Amino acid sequence: MSTAASAPAAARPRNETVIVFALSLAAMVVSMMQTLPVPILGLIRTDLGTSTANVSWVTTATLLSAAVFTPLLGRFGDQHGKKPTLVAVLGVMVAGSVIAALATSLPLLILGRVLQGAATAIFPLALSVLREEVRPQKLPGAMALVSGTLAFGSGLALVATGLLTSGSDADYRNAFWMATGFATLALLAVVFLVPATRHKTGGRTDFLGALTLGIALLLLLLPISQGHEWGWASARTLGSFAGAAVMTAVWVLVERKVREPLVDMRMFVHRPVLMANLAGILVGFGMFANFLGVSYLVQMPKALTGYGFDASILRASVQFLLPGAIVSLLASPVGGQLVRHRGPRVALGLAAVLGAVGFGWLALDHAHTFSVIGAGLVVGAAVSFGYAAMPAVIMSSVPHHQSGIANGINSISRSTGSAIGSAIVTTILASKTIEHLPAGVPALPAESGFTLTFGIGAVAFALVALISWLGLRSGHGPRVEEPVPSSEAPLLKAVETADAV
Repeated sequence: MSTAASAPAAARPRNETVIVFALSLAAMVVSMMQTLPVPILGLIRTDLGTSTANVSWVTTATLLSAAVFTPLLGRFGDQHGKKPTLVAVLGVMVAGSVIAALATSLPLLILGRVLQGAATAIFPLALSVLREEVRPQKLPGAMALVSGTLAFGSGLALVATGLLTSGSDADYRNAFWMATGFATLALLAVVFLVPATRHKTGGRTDFLGALTLGIALLLLLLPISQGHEWGWASARTLGSFAGAAVMTAVWVLVERKVREPLVDMRMFVHRPVLMANLAGILVGFGMFANFLGVSYLVQMPKALTGYGFDASILRASVQFLLPGAIVSLLASPVGGQLVRHRGPRVALGLAAVLGAVGFGWLALDHAHTFSVIGAGLVVGAAVSFGYAAMPAVIMSSVPHHQSGIANGINSISRSTGSAIGSAIVTTILASKTIEHLPAGVPALPAESGFTLTFGIGAVAFALVALISWLGLRSGHGPRVEEPVPSSEAPLLKAVETADAV
C-alpha cells in the first residue's frame, strides 16, 4: 500500500525547473560513466601492464554491475523512497570514481568501475521522481529532456576524455578525476534540489528474485561482451548462453511464487511494456553501432585502406561524434512535445524513420565528411525521440509502485542493446579485413565491414518502426486494478490518442 509522506504535489511549492536540472545532470553523469574509458583503454593497458583481453573488463565490469543492481535499486526506490536511494547510489558512484582514479592495479580499477556501474539505476529512479514532482502537462517534456542527456553525456565524455588525455604525457587517471567532479556535482544537486518523494510501497525486498535475475543477466551479457575474445562457438560462450536460459526460467518461477516479487510478471509481459523493452534493445543497439562504427571509420588511415579520414581520437570525438550528441540533447524537448501532443507511438515511429534514414545514408555514403556528420545528426535525433517515447509508454502502463522497477528493466534493455551492438560491430570489423597489407601493419577492417554495420543499424530501426506500427497499435492503458490517478490522465490520454493514429 502506498503512503503519502507529505501533501499532494499540487498543494506544495516546488521549482520544477531545478528538479529537472538536477535529475538531468545525474542522468548525464551516468551516461558519461559508460563511455568514459573507451578512448583510453590503450593508455590503461600500457600503464597497468596488462593485456587487451584483460583491459576490456574495464568496460565489461560496468555493464555487468548495471545489469545486477539496476532492477534491485529501482525496486528499492519504489519501496523505501526515490531520493534516499538516489543519494546513496550517487555516493557509491563518487566512491567508485575515486577508487578508479587512485587505482594502481587492474583489479582495483575494475572495482571502481563496478561501483560506477551500480549508478545506472539513477536513470529509472530519476524518471520515477519526475512522475511525482512534475505537473502532468510538463511531464513528457521533462522525461524527454532527462532521457536526452544520455546520448549527450556519452558524447561529452568522449570529447572530455580526449582533451584530458591528449599529449605525450597523457595520464588516463585525469578522466576518472573528472568523473569524480561531475559525480560530486550531481550528488550535491540531488541533495539540495530534489525533494523527498511521497510514494513508498514499503514491504519486503525480493532478494531471491534480484539474485536469480542478476545471475541470468550476468550469464547473458558476459558472453555478449566477451564472445569476441572467447570465440562465439567456444564452450564458455555457449555454456553461458545456456546458463542464462536456465536462470531466466528459474527467475520466472521464483517471481511467480513470492508474495512481493521484484518484477510483477503481468507487468513484464504487458504488451506496451514488452514492446517498449524490445524497442529499448534496438535503439540501444543503434546508438552504440553508430558510436563505434563512426569512431572506427574516421580513424582509418586512408593511405593504407583507401577509405577513412585519418582522424585522431580527439578529432573523431569533437568533429564526428559530438554534433550528433548535441542534437540528441536539443531534440529532446521536441520529442517531449511530440509525445505530449501526438503520443509516444508517433514519437517512436518518427525515431524509427530517422534512424533508418541516417544509417542508410551512412551505408551508402561514408566517404565524405558532410555525409558522416549529417547522418550522425539524423541518428542523434532518432535516438533522442526514441528515448523520449519509451519512458512515456512505461509510465502510462504501470502504477506508481512499479515505476522504478519498470524503468529499471527498460534501462537494462537499452544496455543490453548497446552490448549487442558493441559485440556485433567488433565481430564484423574483425572478420572482414583488408588483404595484402604491408609487412608489420596490423589487420585493418575492410570498408565492406562498415557498410554492413550501418546496414544492420538501418534494419534495427526498421524493426522499431514495426514495433511502433504493430506492437503499440493497441493494448495500452495501465496494468493496474485501481483507478488511474488524475495526475496521470494527460499522459495516459496521449498514449490512448496514439492508438487511434
